[in-house]
Amino acid sequence: MGEWVYIKDIAAYEGKQVTIKGWLYNSTDKGKVQFLLLRDGTGVVQGVVSRKDVSSQVFSDAQHLTQESSVIVTGQVRADKRAPGGYELLVNNLQTVQLTQDYPITPKEHGIAFLMENRHLWLRSSRQHAILRIRAEVVKAIRDWLDSHGFVNVDTPILTPSSCEDSTTLFGTDYFGEQAYLTQSGQLYNEATIGAFGKVYCFGPTFRAEKSKTRRHLTEFWMVEPEMAYVDLEGCMEVEEQFVSYIVQTVLQNRAVELEALDRDTSRLEKVVPPFPRITYDEAVELLNKKGLAFEWGNDFGAPHETVIGESFEKPVFIHHYPTAVKAFYMEEDPSRPEVCLSVDLLAAEGYGEIIGGGQRTASYELLERRIKEHNLPRQAYEWYLDLRRYGSVPHSGFGLGVERTVTWICRIHHIRETIAFPRMLDRIYP
Repeated sequence: MGEWVYIKDIAAYEGKQVTIKGWLYNSTDKGKVQFLLLRDGTGVVQGVVSRKDVSSQVFSDAQHLTQESSVIVTGQVRADKRAPGGYELLVNNLQTVQLTQDYPITPKEHGIAFLMENRHLWLRSSRQHAILRIRAEVVKAIRDWLDSHGFVNVDTPILTPSSCEDSTTLFGTDYFGEQAYLTQSGQLYNEATIGAFGKVYCFGPTFRAEKSKTRRHLTEFWMVEPEMAYVDLEGCMEVEEQFVSYIVQTVLQNRAVELEALDRDTSRLEKVVPPFPRITYDEAVELLNKKGLAFEWGNDFGAPHETVIGESFEKPVFIHHYPTAVKAFYMEEDPSRPEVCLSVDLLAAEGYGEIIGGGQRTASYELLERRIKEHNLPRQAYEWYLDLRRYGSVPHSGFGLGVERTVTWICRIHHIRETIAFPRMLDRIYP
């Protein structure tokens, strides 16, 4: 029995006897030789079972293995450029842990509804495996950059007494006789914790009850939200471009195999380095109208508008100074032009739309009080938030980056549903 190793480490064991514990991804019967494509979650390796090298029982077991049967395979590692990953396993023993019958997802084409119904099994496919590996790399890069740049991770509540964004997209729940909501964002709480730590971030699931079926929306998604005291809009954009560039370049460096599995053209991603282009909302409206997409000043951009703007630049592009009326109540007004605010969105390149929303928050107690009234928000629920403007208020900024939208862009896939293991959408809560 060889040492149990993971496929990702197999190159270090060339010429040695090893054991792989995993599943049969696919197989090819060549008569006297069986080619078994084995996976263990860390990679894929080809196992070669030759009739002359193994017992009749082992060869028969290899012949009768079915897709996704769980197996323990022992053999010698051999370099072979033709094999997946450049190495193969010359099998001398095989143990079937479970022989799978009638595995539903076969190598043939399946409809998306069927695949979503079987999402718990679809995750095993090479494409889904690659996407979720890249997602994990994105999450690690997010934490690594923030942790190494002086940000403190402070967890914020999932259950909240009030809204942060749009009160019409809240999931409500009973909280021991009181009304509570699933969080849309941890930002308001971040604004409290910067008073203690200066630079903070929260990272977790957020919820939006949007009745949307677009390919860019989930009802439950993960968002990282940095917040910074004494940082203005310009400083916020500088942090965003450094942050996003680090995430992309880290994925390029560490997940080249997965990007190749997705047939991702990485040449565009290689250009994602600071500085990013910056345009005002006014300039974005002008750009849309020049390109023949009629758009009226004062409206918010939808997916078609974001796509056109994003495709006009080689890198992600900042759009700043949106109309105050289309942004959240806490945004700082431009003192020289109060009809616009110190907000900024970052649109991904290649037409993938908004991946970051943020900007400078209002530091004024009087302005925040007025905006709460204008938005018809219950003042009592925001008394603690107003306190932050009573006691040591400072200019501050922050943003939220959506993990799933970022992964959709980096992987260059069509629909956001593939970027999280178990997506929650308007018509999907199973499995």
